Amino acid sequence: MAEWLVEEGIGETRAILVEAGQVLAARLEWAGRLIASEIADATLTSRRSGSSRGTVLFPNGEEALIDGLPANASEGATVRAMVTRSAIAETGRLKRAQARFSEKPRRPIPPLAERLRGEGDSARVVARFPDDPWPDIIAEAVDGVIALEAGSIIVTPTPAMTLIDIDGNLPARALALAAIPAIAAAIGRFDLGGSIGIDFPTLERKDDRRAVDEALATALDHWAHQRTVMNGFGFVQLVARLERPSILQRVRQEPIGAAARLLLRRAEGVREPGVLLLTAHPQVRAALTGAWLDELARRTGRSIRLAEDSNLALAGGFAQAIAP
Repeated sequence: MAEWLVEEGIGETRAILVEAGQVLAARLEWAGRLIASEIADATLTSRRSGSSRGTVLFPNGEEALIDGLPANASEGATVRAMVTRSAIAETGRLKRAQARFSEKPRRPIPPLAERLRGEGDSARVVARFPDDPWPDIIAEAVDGVIALEAGSIIVTPTPAMTLIDIDGNLPARALALAAIPAIAAAIGRFDLGGSIGIDFPTLERKDDRRAVDEALATALDHWAHQRTVMNGFGFVQLVARLERPSILQRVRQEPIGAAARLLLRRAEGVREPGVLLLTAHPQVRAALTGAWLDELARRTGRSIRLAEDSNLALAGGFAQAIAP
């Protein structure tokens, strides 16, 4: 039976859906961000005359676009809003969170594990993922390349959609079919949603295109989505509900913040006794907030020291125990 394992980390919460040792899906949430289904009182900061839409400011300081405003709600008023989609950063722009006016009671967001259980899934909070797959998930998200036996798939977020390209040296039909398990795995591991375009090799024969369509439908039958049939150029579009940024989008658009959180996770895993020394690229060092470092000290019961190394990659920071 599939089970969600949840790590409540510093500055973020991570989760993986595991069955028989295989990671079927993953989730990543960063603390302090608006999350879909949260209901709170917000300040209406702007509204066009006669429009039911406007902009609200939530107590956490984040703005959201709001719809469904009553006629008597004026700028400066407090309105109740339910978040329907988290903010999503894209190349060159930030798509603010979306919300709707609501008359329901205020509802703070419960922890991720509790929400997963509320969706009918089994979820358990753990100190550390077994056979830790998280570094590999983040590394794959950073470069977007997933290897196949005879090629690779490349997953790239764009402002319009997430694109999946297939490259390899097999005949077109064989390559397309070989890529499907990796595509299905990438959708789950990267927590992809919204519009997804898959650029398969061009297949001239209709029966070849039909075979790929059928194989893709089978591979994704557990995932709620709509799908076009493959066109003559090998393109297929998937559309799924979009409530939050994918892991891919988070780490690509905020690589320094992602690297800082990954370093904190590594530091929590150090078992040797001594002072914790965190060595990181200067930009990552600057992103390590005082609150995060205080929490690391509290969780580990250790003193924390920091060092910079400009030769390190952003995600190349490391933690070690040293003598006091």
